[in-house]
Amino acid sequence: MAFLNVSATLPDKGRDLRLDLFRGVANWAIFLDHIPDNVVNWITTRNYGFSDAADLFVFISGYTASFVYARMMLERGFIVGATRLTKRVWQLYVAHIILFVIYIASISYLALRFGDSEMINEFNVAGLVDNATETLRQGLFLRFKPLNLDVLPLYIVLMGLFPPVLWFMLRKPDLTMVLSIVLWLAARHYGLNLNAYPAGQWYFNPYAWQVLFVFGAWCAMGGARRSMTLINSPITLWFCLGYLAFALVMTMAGRFPTLGGMFPEWLFSAFNPNDKTNLAPYRFLHFVVIVIMVIRFVPKEWPGLEWKVFDPLIVCGQQSLAVFCVGVFLSFVGHFELSMSSGSLFAQIFVSIAGIAIMTTVAYYISWSKKQDKPLKPPAKPAVSSPAKAA
Repeated sequence: MAFLNVSATLPDKGRDLRLDLFRGVANWAIFLDHIPDNVVNWITTRNYGFSDAADLFVFISGYTASFVYARMMLERGFIVGATRLTKRVWQLYVAHIILFVIYIASISYLALRFGDSEMINEFNVAGLVDNATETLRQGLFLRFKPLNLDVLPLYIVLMGLFPPVLWFMLRKPDLTMVLSIVLWLAARHYGLNLNAYPAGQWYFNPYAWQVLFVFGAWCAMGGARRSMTLINSPITLWFCLGYLAFALVMTMAGRFPTLGGMFPEWLFSAFNPNDKTNLAPYRFLHFVVIVIMVIRFVPKEWPGLEWKVFDPLIVCGQQSLAVFCVGVFLSFVGHFELSMSSGSLFAQIFVSIAGIAIMTTVAYYISWSKKQDKPLKPPAKPAVSSPAKAA
């Protein structure tokens, strides 16, 4: 059957350092963005456009998932590829549960230790006081999530449902992308989302955010390569530059009321507040524009990827799961430290630099540790010349 023919273009073998670099950027930015009242998080992209590090994290997750498992699914069959994906989902789930337990234990301990009852409400763990058993059970089902623990559950759900999506994308990549867009728009129109506990819905709506994950997979499966004519068009470049400038102005208008008051209410309210939960179309378009600019100006062979200054970010991207979990926990520590201290400019800078340094140290240690687990290659035996040749 023609439907069974693979029409997607698999990415070239070999590591793409761009993915590691930008995943490291996403991890650092998520850590900084999770610390409120921190001047250092003004360096992150969320302040200068509609999309932010979460969009980048989800996109790269979809790209790397297809990059790793598509070839395996083709060479060894759907079952093998699906089971390897399921194994990865289990690793993500275990990491989330460990982080979940450490996170809520730390919040509860510090709230009791310092008599800060507001911390319980601020980090959304009040349910542990009223109904601990049910709250923990809901946490195991990913329905209860303390503050800032929303990204991993989203990642787990998207990866868990990815095997049939990847199978279909290998055969009909463009149709898969179209269906993903339809689901995203339908979720926005009909209000589809998953329920949270004890009330409300998921902060990252999986029905909407799946489009970024699938978009990453589509780009990896040849979508970006097939679009190079459009990407390299001068008209596209001017549109991208204009849209980035517009997004910058609208985002700044939301940050500074004086600037926001200069625009008509209908224009200002269309982009403020930024609809992150359901992935607003202007937000998705903003990220697509960024992807186009990166593809156009940062090719895979760009020599700058070898610069030593990028090594910490690349290593953090290569050990993404561990670095992400450490960063989420450190963001809580940094938030607590600033709230208990003067919160001075020096304290904000110190907490930010210290957190990034710890995340980077963890990444380098894990990278080094993995190398130690590999068997040493036996030394090459010196060539022995025969007596006849010696003579």
